[in-house]
Amino acid sequence: MQCSKCRRPAIIYQRYSGLHLCESHFNADFEAKAKRAVRNHRWLEPGDRIAVALSGGKDSSALLCFLTSLVGKRRDIDLIGITVDEGIAGYRDPSNAVRIAQSLGVECLTVSFADEFGVTVDEIVQKRGDSLSCSYCGVLRRHCLNRAARSHNVTKLAFGFNLDDEAQSVLMNAFRGDAGRLLRGTRPIPGMVTRIKPFMYIPEREVALYAFMHVTGFEIGKCPYSHNALRADIRNVLNDYSWRHPATKYSLLNLGEDLSRIGEGFAGEVNTCSNCGEPCGDTCRSCQMLDEVKRDTG
Repeated sequence: MQCSKCRRPAIIYQRYSGLHLCESHFNADFEAKAKRAVRNHRWLEPGDRIAVALSGGKDSSALLCFLTSLVGKRRDIDLIGITVDEGIAGYRDPSNAVRIAQSLGVECLTVSFADEFGVTVDEIVQKRGDSLSCSYCGVLRRHCLNRAARSHNVTKLAFGFNLDDEAQSVLMNAFRGDAGRLLRGTRPIPGMVTRIKPFMYIPEREVALYAFMHVTGFEIGKCPYSHNALRADIRNVLNDYSWRHPATKYSLLNLGEDLSRIGEGFAGEVNTCSNCGEPCGDTCRSCQMLDEVKRDTG
């Protein structure tokens, strides 16, 4: 097929737009969507120090590449990577993320569950089983990233979440009946580094294609514990429905953003954990989880 905008061969077909795009027009379309997300949410400001949560996978590697091209030459914005080693044998090698960052001329910091919490995900699974492994990993990983970002004077923490991720999250919260998360606003929280998601308007398959075109050596392995995640079921349901209704993921994303704006006026009280010093609600979920693991050990 030919590109809908020129006569060159197309490399992708966007079912939701009806367009075939060549390499040049795909790159232009991709980067325009990412820049629109940044512009609409006012995510970049002079003096920012931006940290990319860099796993070494396709999404975060593509994000680091995009942000390097966007702000790499600006003297008023710094860019670094932060890699978390969760301690899952055979799954992720932090040195690969560091290598990708170095190839783009970006400094990369590495933190680990073992150093931060004295326990790895593999050890948690051995003690607690693997049914809630993704919940433990997600909470502790966010804790690690926020603490590392804050300690290195980071003003914005960038995640490679794409359109599929955002739509899945909205549907997951609806299936759980979790109104609190659906109505969670985006106002700054004391102690919490502001999170940004430049790829939130871009489908996962397009992020993957961008990564293959611009990044060498990113990891494509699947976490051995991911089969337990509710997200995997939601992904299958949503992909099946979206095949017949291509705009569904955008509709869910828009719903999530609308509910978030409504929820700005209902923000709950934010406390500081007396144990770890991180922001939390009524209880610190990270410390609660670690206490559960320690009790099992005892």
